[in-house]
Formats: sequence, structure tokens, C-alpha cells
Amino acid sequence: MTVLRLARSELKRMTGGLLPRLTILALTMVPLLYGAVYLYANWDPYGKLNQIDAVLVVEDSGATAADGHRLEAGRKVADSLVDGHVFNWQTVSGAEEADRGVSSGKYAFALKIPKDFSANLVSPAGFDAAHQAMLNVTTNDANNYLLSTIVDKLTTAVHTTVATEVGEETANQLLTGFGTIHSQMLKASGGAGQLADGAATLSDGTVTLHQGTSGLKNGAAELYNGQLKLRDGADTLSSGAGQLSAGLSQLKGRTATLPADTRRLADGAAQVAAGNAALNTKVQGLAGQVAASEQAAAQAQRSRVVAANSRLVAAGTVTPAQAEAILADFDANAAPPAAPGPASGLKSAAGQIQQLADGSAAVSAGAARLAEATPALGGAITQASTGADQLSGGAATLAAGQQSALDGAAKLSDGAQQLDDGAARLESGAATASGGSRTLADELSKGAGQVPNPDDAQKDSLAKVIADPVAVSNVSQAKAGSYGAGLAPFFLTLALWIGVFMLIQAMRPVTQRALASNAPAWKIAVGGWLPFLAVSAVQASLLTLVVDVGLGLNPAHPWLMWFLMLAAAMAFSAIIQGVVALLGSTGKLVVLILLVLQLVSSGGTFPWQTTPQPLHVVHQLLPMGYVVNGMRHLIYGADLAVILPTMLGLLGYTLLGTAMSTLAVRKHKYWTLKTLKPEIAV
Repeated sequence: MTVLRLARSELKRMTGGLLPRLTILALTMVPLLYGAVYLYANWDPYGKLNQIDAVLVVEDSGATAADGHRLEAGRKVADSLVDGHVFNWQTVSGAEEADRGVSSGKYAFALKIPKDFSANLVSPAGFDAAHQAMLNVTTNDANNYLLSTIVDKLTTAVHTTVATEVGEETANQLLTGFGTIHSQMLKASGGAGQLADGAATLSDGTVTLHQGTSGLKNGAAELYNGQLKLRDGADTLSSGAGQLSAGLSQLKGRTATLPADTRRLADGAAQVAAGNAALNTKVQGLAGQVAASEQAAAQAQRSRVVAANSRLVAAGTVTPAQAEAILADFDANAAPPAAPGPASGLKSAAGQIQQLADGSAAVSAGAARLAEATPALGGAITQASTGADQLSGGAATLAAGQQSALDGAAKLSDGAQQLDDGAARLESGAATASGGSRTLADELSKGAGQVPNPDDAQKDSLAKVIADPVAVSNVSQAKAGSYGAGLAPFFLTLALWIGVFMLIQAMRPVTQRALASNAPAWKIAVGGWLPFLAVSAVQASLLTLVVDVGLGLNPAHPWLMWFLMLAAAMAFSAIIQGVVALLGSTGKLVVLILLVLQLVSSGGTFPWQTTPQPLHVVHQLLPMGYVVNGMRHLIYGADLAVILPTMLGLLGYTLLGTAMSTLAVRKHKYWTLKTLKPEIAV
């Protein structure tokens, strides 16, 4: 018995009458009922949201913006929502009526724009009272859970639109402010330049001032030193004047008798002069007499020497020559005499007495004149004593005044030093101010160049960018055309599994006749699987045709999609047929459990990575996840590199199913009581 004969025999049995044929036809249509009908019902739900009633409550009272224009943001938002026709918007009188409508299910949800919506939008202009503008949304999950998600997307879009519009206006005002700041900084830079020039002039003036205060300080120091010397001189003058006054007072007292004394002195001097003159006359006469006596004595003595020499010569004692020599010696020794004689002394005394007489006469004349001048001298001394007393008092006053002048000069010197120090600080400060003002002018000029000064076109462009700085550029490498196209890979794969699962309810995995034959186990197993493959291939082909043509799926690779559907039908039919053939009625429950596990782990809706960790292992082991992934690549036009591994994997699952079926044939070739009367039949 060949494999094809076994398969044909089973197919002939299944199509042997009208009812079996209708059954096969109905089983063939099962994937369409599950897959195509579900996709048809949910093909484009977002495109029909305008059939959902939603309530819109506008209570916004408007506000006046900073630039004076009237802002009616709430009404503008409401008009844009109504004109957008995303939902079937209804209006009611107030928020309470809207809440009642949502609670009763009359409305799917309510969107309420409060009274202060516009006022809060413009509130950031006053930095101290900024508030967020609120959109109040009321939903009720009892109406529909997914509506909350849809409404969140709607309100997010409204929030983004309003925020962009308001942000654009605010940014425009901000940029206008930048232009104002730019122009004002330029003016400030010019003012700072003028300030720098003035500070430079001030700096030059402070230099001159400092030079002047330095000269003043030096002059004050010199003045102080001069005043110090004057003070010392005044003190010395005062002391000397005091001493002079005291000395003159004593002189005045002691010279009180001077006129009488000088008169007596003059009279005595006259008498002395007269006496000296008389004495001189007498001494002069006496000197003449003494001189004559001395001359006579000298002549007598020479005569005696001559007589003596004659006697000696006569006596022969001496020779005449010796006698002449003795006389010559006597003459030599006699002139002048060895000692002055009385006559000479008297002449000398007479001369001195004459000098004394002349001096006495002069003293007498001077004493007379002194006596005549002494009264005037006494008056002068009296006047000098009086003047000295006045000088002493004036000198004391001068010394006191000079001390005051010295104290003033000291204060002037200290003030000049402080003034010089202040001038130095002023000079330094003026120089710093000049440099700082120039730096300020330069920095303001640079800063003005860095502050933007956009024109109207630039402001409009920049305001749009600032208000909505992030734009999302979606580059879709593979994109589903609709909500239904997004779910198609999952539901097509699921429909194939369910279609094969329904086949097992009416078709036998292995015929009893084949088990009774002597055919090899693998032939019997393949022969039992081929009918499942044939019907599931028809299911896959019909489902592919209806979805592509009837619903307009338009896959990027239609033929490859059909081949993958056939490969999935092949693998699913082999696994389901093998499990049921091996486990019998229990295998149907196992197939159902496998279906449930693959529903939650294949990643048909949410990514499989978001499921609990144990389901990750299920995703890796069971075939449905691989088929869903391959279908997405073929329908949306993604990378085809995953298709060949997926096909090979499905072939592997097919071989696994055939192996289980072959094992089941080997097992069931030996009949037992359970074979004739199973414990349970499903």
C-alpha cells in the first residue's frame, strides 16, 4: 500500500456523501470565519471614530494677551475639534450634564475646557502668577476600555497643538525682546564709551590733582619744618628777650650814679693830667743835671786811666802799645756804658711821665666828654630796659602764637598727606574706572553682537522652531497600511492553527485499516497526514485569496506570503496530526493548550519581549511566533533574510510531527483493550 493510496482512501471516505462533503467544506471555511471575518470587522476602526458620540463643553471666557490682542483659545480648540470630525462631537449646557451623559453611556467621553483656559495660557507673561492651562477629560471604561487610550492620544494632540501655537506666540515676543535688548545694549555700549572717555578725562584730572596734592604735601611739610624752626627761634627770642630785660634792669639799677661818677672821674683825670705835667717838668730838669754829672765823671775817670797808663809805662810795667790798647779797651767799654745810668733812667721816666701826662690829658678830655654823655646814656638804658620788657612780652606772645602756627602747620601737613593719599586713591580709582568703562563698552559691544536681532521672517521661523523644537521624522522600513493589516499576521497564523485543529475533529489521524496493513509505519503516518495537509493547504490558499483580494491587504510579497502560509499549514497539520495520533483524545486537549500558549507568547499584538519570562521559552519553542514574524516581513516589505530560517524551521516542525505520527503508528499496531474501548473519546 502506497502513501498516496492511503491518503486517497481517507479523502474518498470523507467525500463519500453529501454531508461529509459539506463538513469538509465547512471545515475549509473555518479559517475564513475566524481570520478574515475578524480582520474585516477591525480593518480600520480609527477611521470610523466619527461615529462615536463625544460631548464638548466650552466654558472659557477668553483673556487679553500681553500685546493687547484678545485670546479665545478655548473656542479655537473647540472649533478645530469639531471641524476635524474625529469624533461626533455634541455640545451641552454644562459640565454636570456632560458627566451624566458619560456615566449613562450616552456619550463615550467628555472634553471640558474650563473658564480660565485662555487666562492661564497668557499667564506666563507675568512671571509671578503663571499657571498651566487645563483640559479636563472624563472617561468611563464601562463604555469601552480602549476609548481611554484613544482619548489620551486625542488630548495629547490637542495639548501639543495648543502648546505649539501659544509657544510660537511667546517665542515671537521673546525674540522681539532680544531685538530690543540688542538695540539697548548698543545704546549702552555707546554710553559706556562716553563714560570711558569721561573716566579717562577724570583720570587725567586726578593725575594733575595728585601732582598738586603731592606739591601741597611737600609744601605743607616744608611749612611745618619752617614753623618748627620759627617756634624754636621764637622760644629762643622769648628766652633771650627775658634775659635782656633782666640784664637791662640790672644795668639800669647799677648805672643810676654813673653821671655823677663820670663827672668826678673827669675832674680827677684833669687833676691827674695837671700833676703829670708838673712832674714831667721837674723830671726833665733833674735829668739834665744828672746827665752833666755823669759826663764829668766819665771824663775824670778817663783821665785817671791815662795817668795810670803813663805811670805803668813809666814803670815799665806795660809798653806804650799795651797802654794804648788798655785805653782803647776803656773807651770801647765806656760807650755805651754796661748799665744805664741815672740820667738815662730819668730821661726814660721823663718820657713815660710825658706819655702819662698826655694820656691823662686825653683821659681827662674823654672823662669830660663821658660825663657830658652819661646822662643821655642813662636815659637810653632806661628806654632800652623798657623796650626789653616790651620785647620780652612780645617774644612770649610770638612764641605762643608760633606754637599755635606750628600746631596748625602740623594739621595742615596731616591734611595734605590725607589729601595726597585720597588723590592717589582717586587717581587709581579713576584709572580703574576708565579701564573698566572701556572694558564695559567693549564687552557691551561684543555682547550686543552676540544677542540675536532677528527680522520678522527670522522671528517667525525661529518662533516655530522654539515652540515646537522637536520634530519626529518617521522612517518606516516596513509599514502596515491599516489597523487590520497590523493584526493580519497574527490572526492569519492563528486562523490556520484553528482550521487544522477543527479538521482533527472530523478526520482520523490514522485509519484503522492502514494500521491493519503490513505497510511500513512511516508510510502509514505520512498517508494519514496528507489529507490534513491537502485540506489545510486549501484553507491557507482560500484565506490568502480572500484577505488579499476581498479585504485589500496588498502584501509586499504576495507569492512568498502564500508559500509561507502553505508552509505554516504543512507544519501545523503535521504537529496537530502527530500529537493527536500519538496521544489520542488527550492530544486534542494538548493541541488546545498549545494554542493558548501560542496566543500569549507569539507576539501577535504586543512584542513577545513584554510577556513574563517563562513565556519567552514558549515563544522560542513553538512555531506560531516564527510564522507571525515571517508574515510581517512578507506583508509589510521588510528584510527577507528571516524567511529562509523560518521555512527551514517549519520544515523541522513538519518532520517532528511526522516523527510523532510514525511513533503513534508503531504504538497503535499493537491493539489493547484500551484500543477497543478507550477510557475517553473526544
